[in-house]
Amino acid sequence: MASNEKSRSAAQIVAAEWSDILSYGTDLINPAVPRAAYQHPSLRELWPMVSHGVLYLSRCTQYPWSRDVGTAFPQSAGGYRVRRESDKTLIGVAATVEEAYELIAANLPDNCGPAVVGTADDL
Repeated sequence: MASNEKSRSAAQIVAAEWSDILSYGTDLINPAVPRAAYQHPSLRELWPMVSHGVLYLSRCTQYPWSRDVGTAFPQSAGGYRVRRESDKTLIGVAATVEEAYELIAANLPDNCGPAVVGTADDL
């Protein structure tokens, strides 16, 4: 039963962070980016963070975060370059933000489940 309580706690923590990020204005991120990610149930379970206008997703809620989930980096010429930082893999290039998050959702790490309370070391 303790693991269910911890799991609910993690889900509540993640949901609250998503709520905050989905309300961010254009000064922090293009609002279409978190909205596109949030459309995917598998991504909605991950810990979201925003830095320099980019949405990062982690399998844990505390630093050091996991770096094995793809990230969509906007390109100056348009579109997105989707990379996984853990192994520097280029997952693909997408014309739209929706396509970028489809790529990310389709390329999640094996056994990727809801984010856990803790750090990457706890995974």
